[in-house]
Amino acid sequence: MGVSGQNLKKAAGKILGTIPGAEPESQIDAWWGLVILTIVVTAGLAIFSPDPYWRIIAFVSDGIWVTIKISVATFVLTLVAGLIGGLGRLSKNPIIFGVSTLYVELVRGVPLLVQLLWWYFAFPQIIQTLGRTFQIQALITYQANPELMAIIGFVFCYGAYMSEIYRAGIQSIPRGQMEAARSLGMNYFQAMRYVIMPQAFRVILPPIGNEFIALLKDSSLVSVVTVTDLTRRGREFSSANFNPIETWMMVALLYLILTLISARIVQWVEKITRIER
Repeated sequence: MGVSGQNLKKAAGKILGTIPGAEPESQIDAWWGLVILTIVVTAGLAIFSPDPYWRIIAFVSDGIWVTIKISVATFVLTLVAGLIGGLGRLSKNPIIFGVSTLYVELVRGVPLLVQLLWWYFAFPQIIQTLGRTFQIQALITYQANPELMAIIGFVFCYGAYMSEIYRAGIQSIPRGQMEAARSLGMNYFQAMRYVIMPQAFRVILPPIGNEFIALLKDSSLVSVVTVTDLTRRGREFSSANFNPIETWMMVALLYLILTLISARIVQWVEKITRIER
């Protein structure tokens, strides 16, 4: 008697499931090979041609940590801002819904670079004007901190996009889940915290991961508001040594390493939080 292809697949899966390390969730992501290859290429350039490649890495190393710091801090705050905006977009209160929707629509219509420039150059002027109006010396002498303004600008912008991700994730959960939670005696906030949000988080995890990777790359824009990130340090090295090819190739490789590692971490988090259906 022949065995159908589907039955054969199921039988093979059961056999492989008994072999330690053969389960799909325990297999190593093959794309880590690309991460290793990129690191090897970068290290090879620095070892076999230390001038200028190792000099470039040494020069921009502090900018790498600034890039990581801004990206991580912005991402954490964006998760909070997005949750607030997403819940506001689902609110039945017309005022909260209107304000949240207006925020999302306005922010998404203005380029990120323009928003960063506004927060660094225009916002301090507004604070100083208020200080002169109300005769508050601390506000009159206010000076913008470049990194702080960059983080605020990113959170303000990415929070709008994250709000829509949260809204879509929450709406993807069947309405019966909320009704079941309320029938068990939970109030709205308890139902959202213990029933809806844990399920919605698994749904929105992939787009959230993509947002972090996009944020990591967009962090290069902070170089225009005097933040000494990886891009700005690369520009300084290139201007001082007149070697744009070598400098920007190394900067691109460093960004590639950061984004590839981030992508693999996101993939790993998705795997461990996945629920088999």
